[in-house]
Amino acid sequence: MSDQIKHECGVALVRLLKPLDHYHKKHGTALYGINKLRLLLQKMRNRGQDGAGLATIKLDPPPGSRYISRKRSIANNYLDDLFQGVYDHFRNIPEDKMADPAWLKNNLPFTGELLLGHLRYGTHGVNTMETCHPFLRQNNWISRNLVVAGNFNLTNVDELFQELVELGQYPKEKSDTVTVLEKIGHFLDDEVQRLFSWFKPDGHSIDEINQMIFENLDVQRLLKRAAKKFDGGYVMAGMIGHGDAFVMRDPNGIRPGFYYVDEEVAVVASERPAIQTAFNVHHSKIKEIKPGHAIIIKRNGKVEELPFTEKQPRLSCSFERIYFSRGTDRDIYLERKKLGEMLAKPVLKLLNNNFKDSVFSFVPNTAESAFFGLVEGLEKNLNVIKAKKIQELGPEIKPKKLNKILSAKARVEKIVVKDAKLRTFIADGASRGELISHVYDVTYGIVANEKDTLVLLDDSIVRGATLRDSILKITSTLRPKKIVVVSSAPQIRFPDCYGIDMSKFSEFVAFQAMVALLKKRKKSHLLQETYERCLASGKKPIHKIKNEVLPLYELFTQQEISAQIAKIITPKGIKPKVAVIYQSIEDLHAACPNHTGDWYFSGNYPTPGGTRVINRAFINYMEGRDERAY
Repeated sequence: MSDQIKHECGVALVRLLKPLDHYHKKHGTALYGINKLRLLLQKMRNRGQDGAGLATIKLDPPPGSRYISRKRSIANNYLDDLFQGVYDHFRNIPEDKMADPAWLKNNLPFTGELLLGHLRYGTHGVNTMETCHPFLRQNNWISRNLVVAGNFNLTNVDELFQELVELGQYPKEKSDTVTVLEKIGHFLDDEVQRLFSWFKPDGHSIDEINQMIFENLDVQRLLKRAAKKFDGGYVMAGMIGHGDAFVMRDPNGIRPGFYYVDEEVAVVASERPAIQTAFNVHHSKIKEIKPGHAIIIKRNGKVEELPFTEKQPRLSCSFERIYFSRGTDRDIYLERKKLGEMLAKPVLKLLNNNFKDSVFSFVPNTAESAFFGLVEGLEKNLNVIKAKKIQELGPEIKPKKLNKILSAKARVEKIVVKDAKLRTFIADGASRGELISHVYDVTYGIVANEKDTLVLLDDSIVRGATLRDSILKITSTLRPKKIVVVSSAPQIRFPDCYGIDMSKFSEFVAFQAMVALLKKRKKSHLLQETYERCLASGKKPIHKIKNEVLPLYELFTQQEISAQIAKIITPKGIKPKVAVIYQSIEDLHAACPNHTGDWYFSGNYPTPGGTRVINRAFINYMEGRDERAY
């Protein structure tokens, strides 16, 4: 992606289903769990830019011993710093002690059987240690201790916060993380108290009642009550002090979650390839958490996938498939290739099938998989052209002419190269702008001057700033006749509110293009009318709110908006003409049939809170407020 988007968090949970001694004997270390958690987080590092954290819980601890350990880091090298701090506890331990799992568990932190790790990207606010997951809700009752981490954004934090206040709580801040922690914690307290009150009249000792609570705590019921009014995209993981654990996924399946269970471990992670690599298992053995379901791991090791909310239409985030998740997942890799392949026909239509004078390349490096697909699509279309030409030559075809036809191929080259990270310490804007334009480098001597069309595939165009200020400026020095920028994603028209850091209308070049077209056609008054409708929508019941911004886009065709985008991203003073081709939403769905969440492209939000956010975001734009709407 030419425009860098920092996006969303990653979460990993590991439950060791055997005693630590088993892992020492079989795998040579009692630190098997912490090592696996490190590898899971390392393989999902693309999901966190701000920091990382982990927590562990020891099963069956004696009273008075520390059984929950937690460490977090917001250092630049946060993962290395995080695990350096963990492993420091074991560095000077004698070999005989390191070979004694029971001693390690009784005497050192981070030797629990239940482990939760998190990679953080904060979509707003400051990046401090206090905002880094996992979060702890502590209590002297072991079964009321709660550790929570997740990949989520809720659109209705204000309402949920108010509910907590009405329940008698006094949350320390108004954020979705604290709200979730306290919401689940409230119902955990309630469920534990309910069980205690049920068993106490029977004359059981406190220790016996505790054991009964451990065995009978209904985590499914707890989550049903806690998540009843959650509106947003989420995968939330939690560990309860006595050893129960859960990972729940939102009912639309917006945010991703996968799990794997064998006789040794139960593991949950945000991405499937991380589990494949960490545990060396085939992708077919890793399951996706069903939307609206939770993986519940009881203290006794029983693992179940159970529903906790009403079923909703599956609308998994398509941006995960286009860009955010690592392309090492088999299905994602094939879907990205398909996205590229489906662009071959519109590209060739623009080029009038002129393979001879066209050079095809991509913007490094996340668009590479889609580019492979585009090349395959070009070759398929070229084969059709070749077959037609051969048929036209008839049965007396001469070898020289045949070879000429067969030798034709798409000119596929690596033209744009990402240079080393360029740091600028120059104050004046002109010098700084000149240096920024050289963040990318180009391969010279391949593009024929004023003759070739250069086709560049990008996986999405969000703001268009990098294209304008760097990529198109530097590629124009190759002197192509024309530059065609191709996006494997559709036009990004609407903000996200479920975890991706795309929350403001003003950031989107597609929105800028639409506003420019309104001005050109002397329809700017429609912006004010839309603003007034958005204000009025805030007084309606949430289920009656509709997207008031969508009608503005419907005034123009996709091609009209694309043409205006091309003008916006064209640097001043360059000679080549610039054109833009976007993926259609229909072809996006065809390439990613199981991940049809497309609200940032279509404006069709999966939850009522999302639709409300879109109108608030437009209000912010019209009022000049540079803030997110949720």
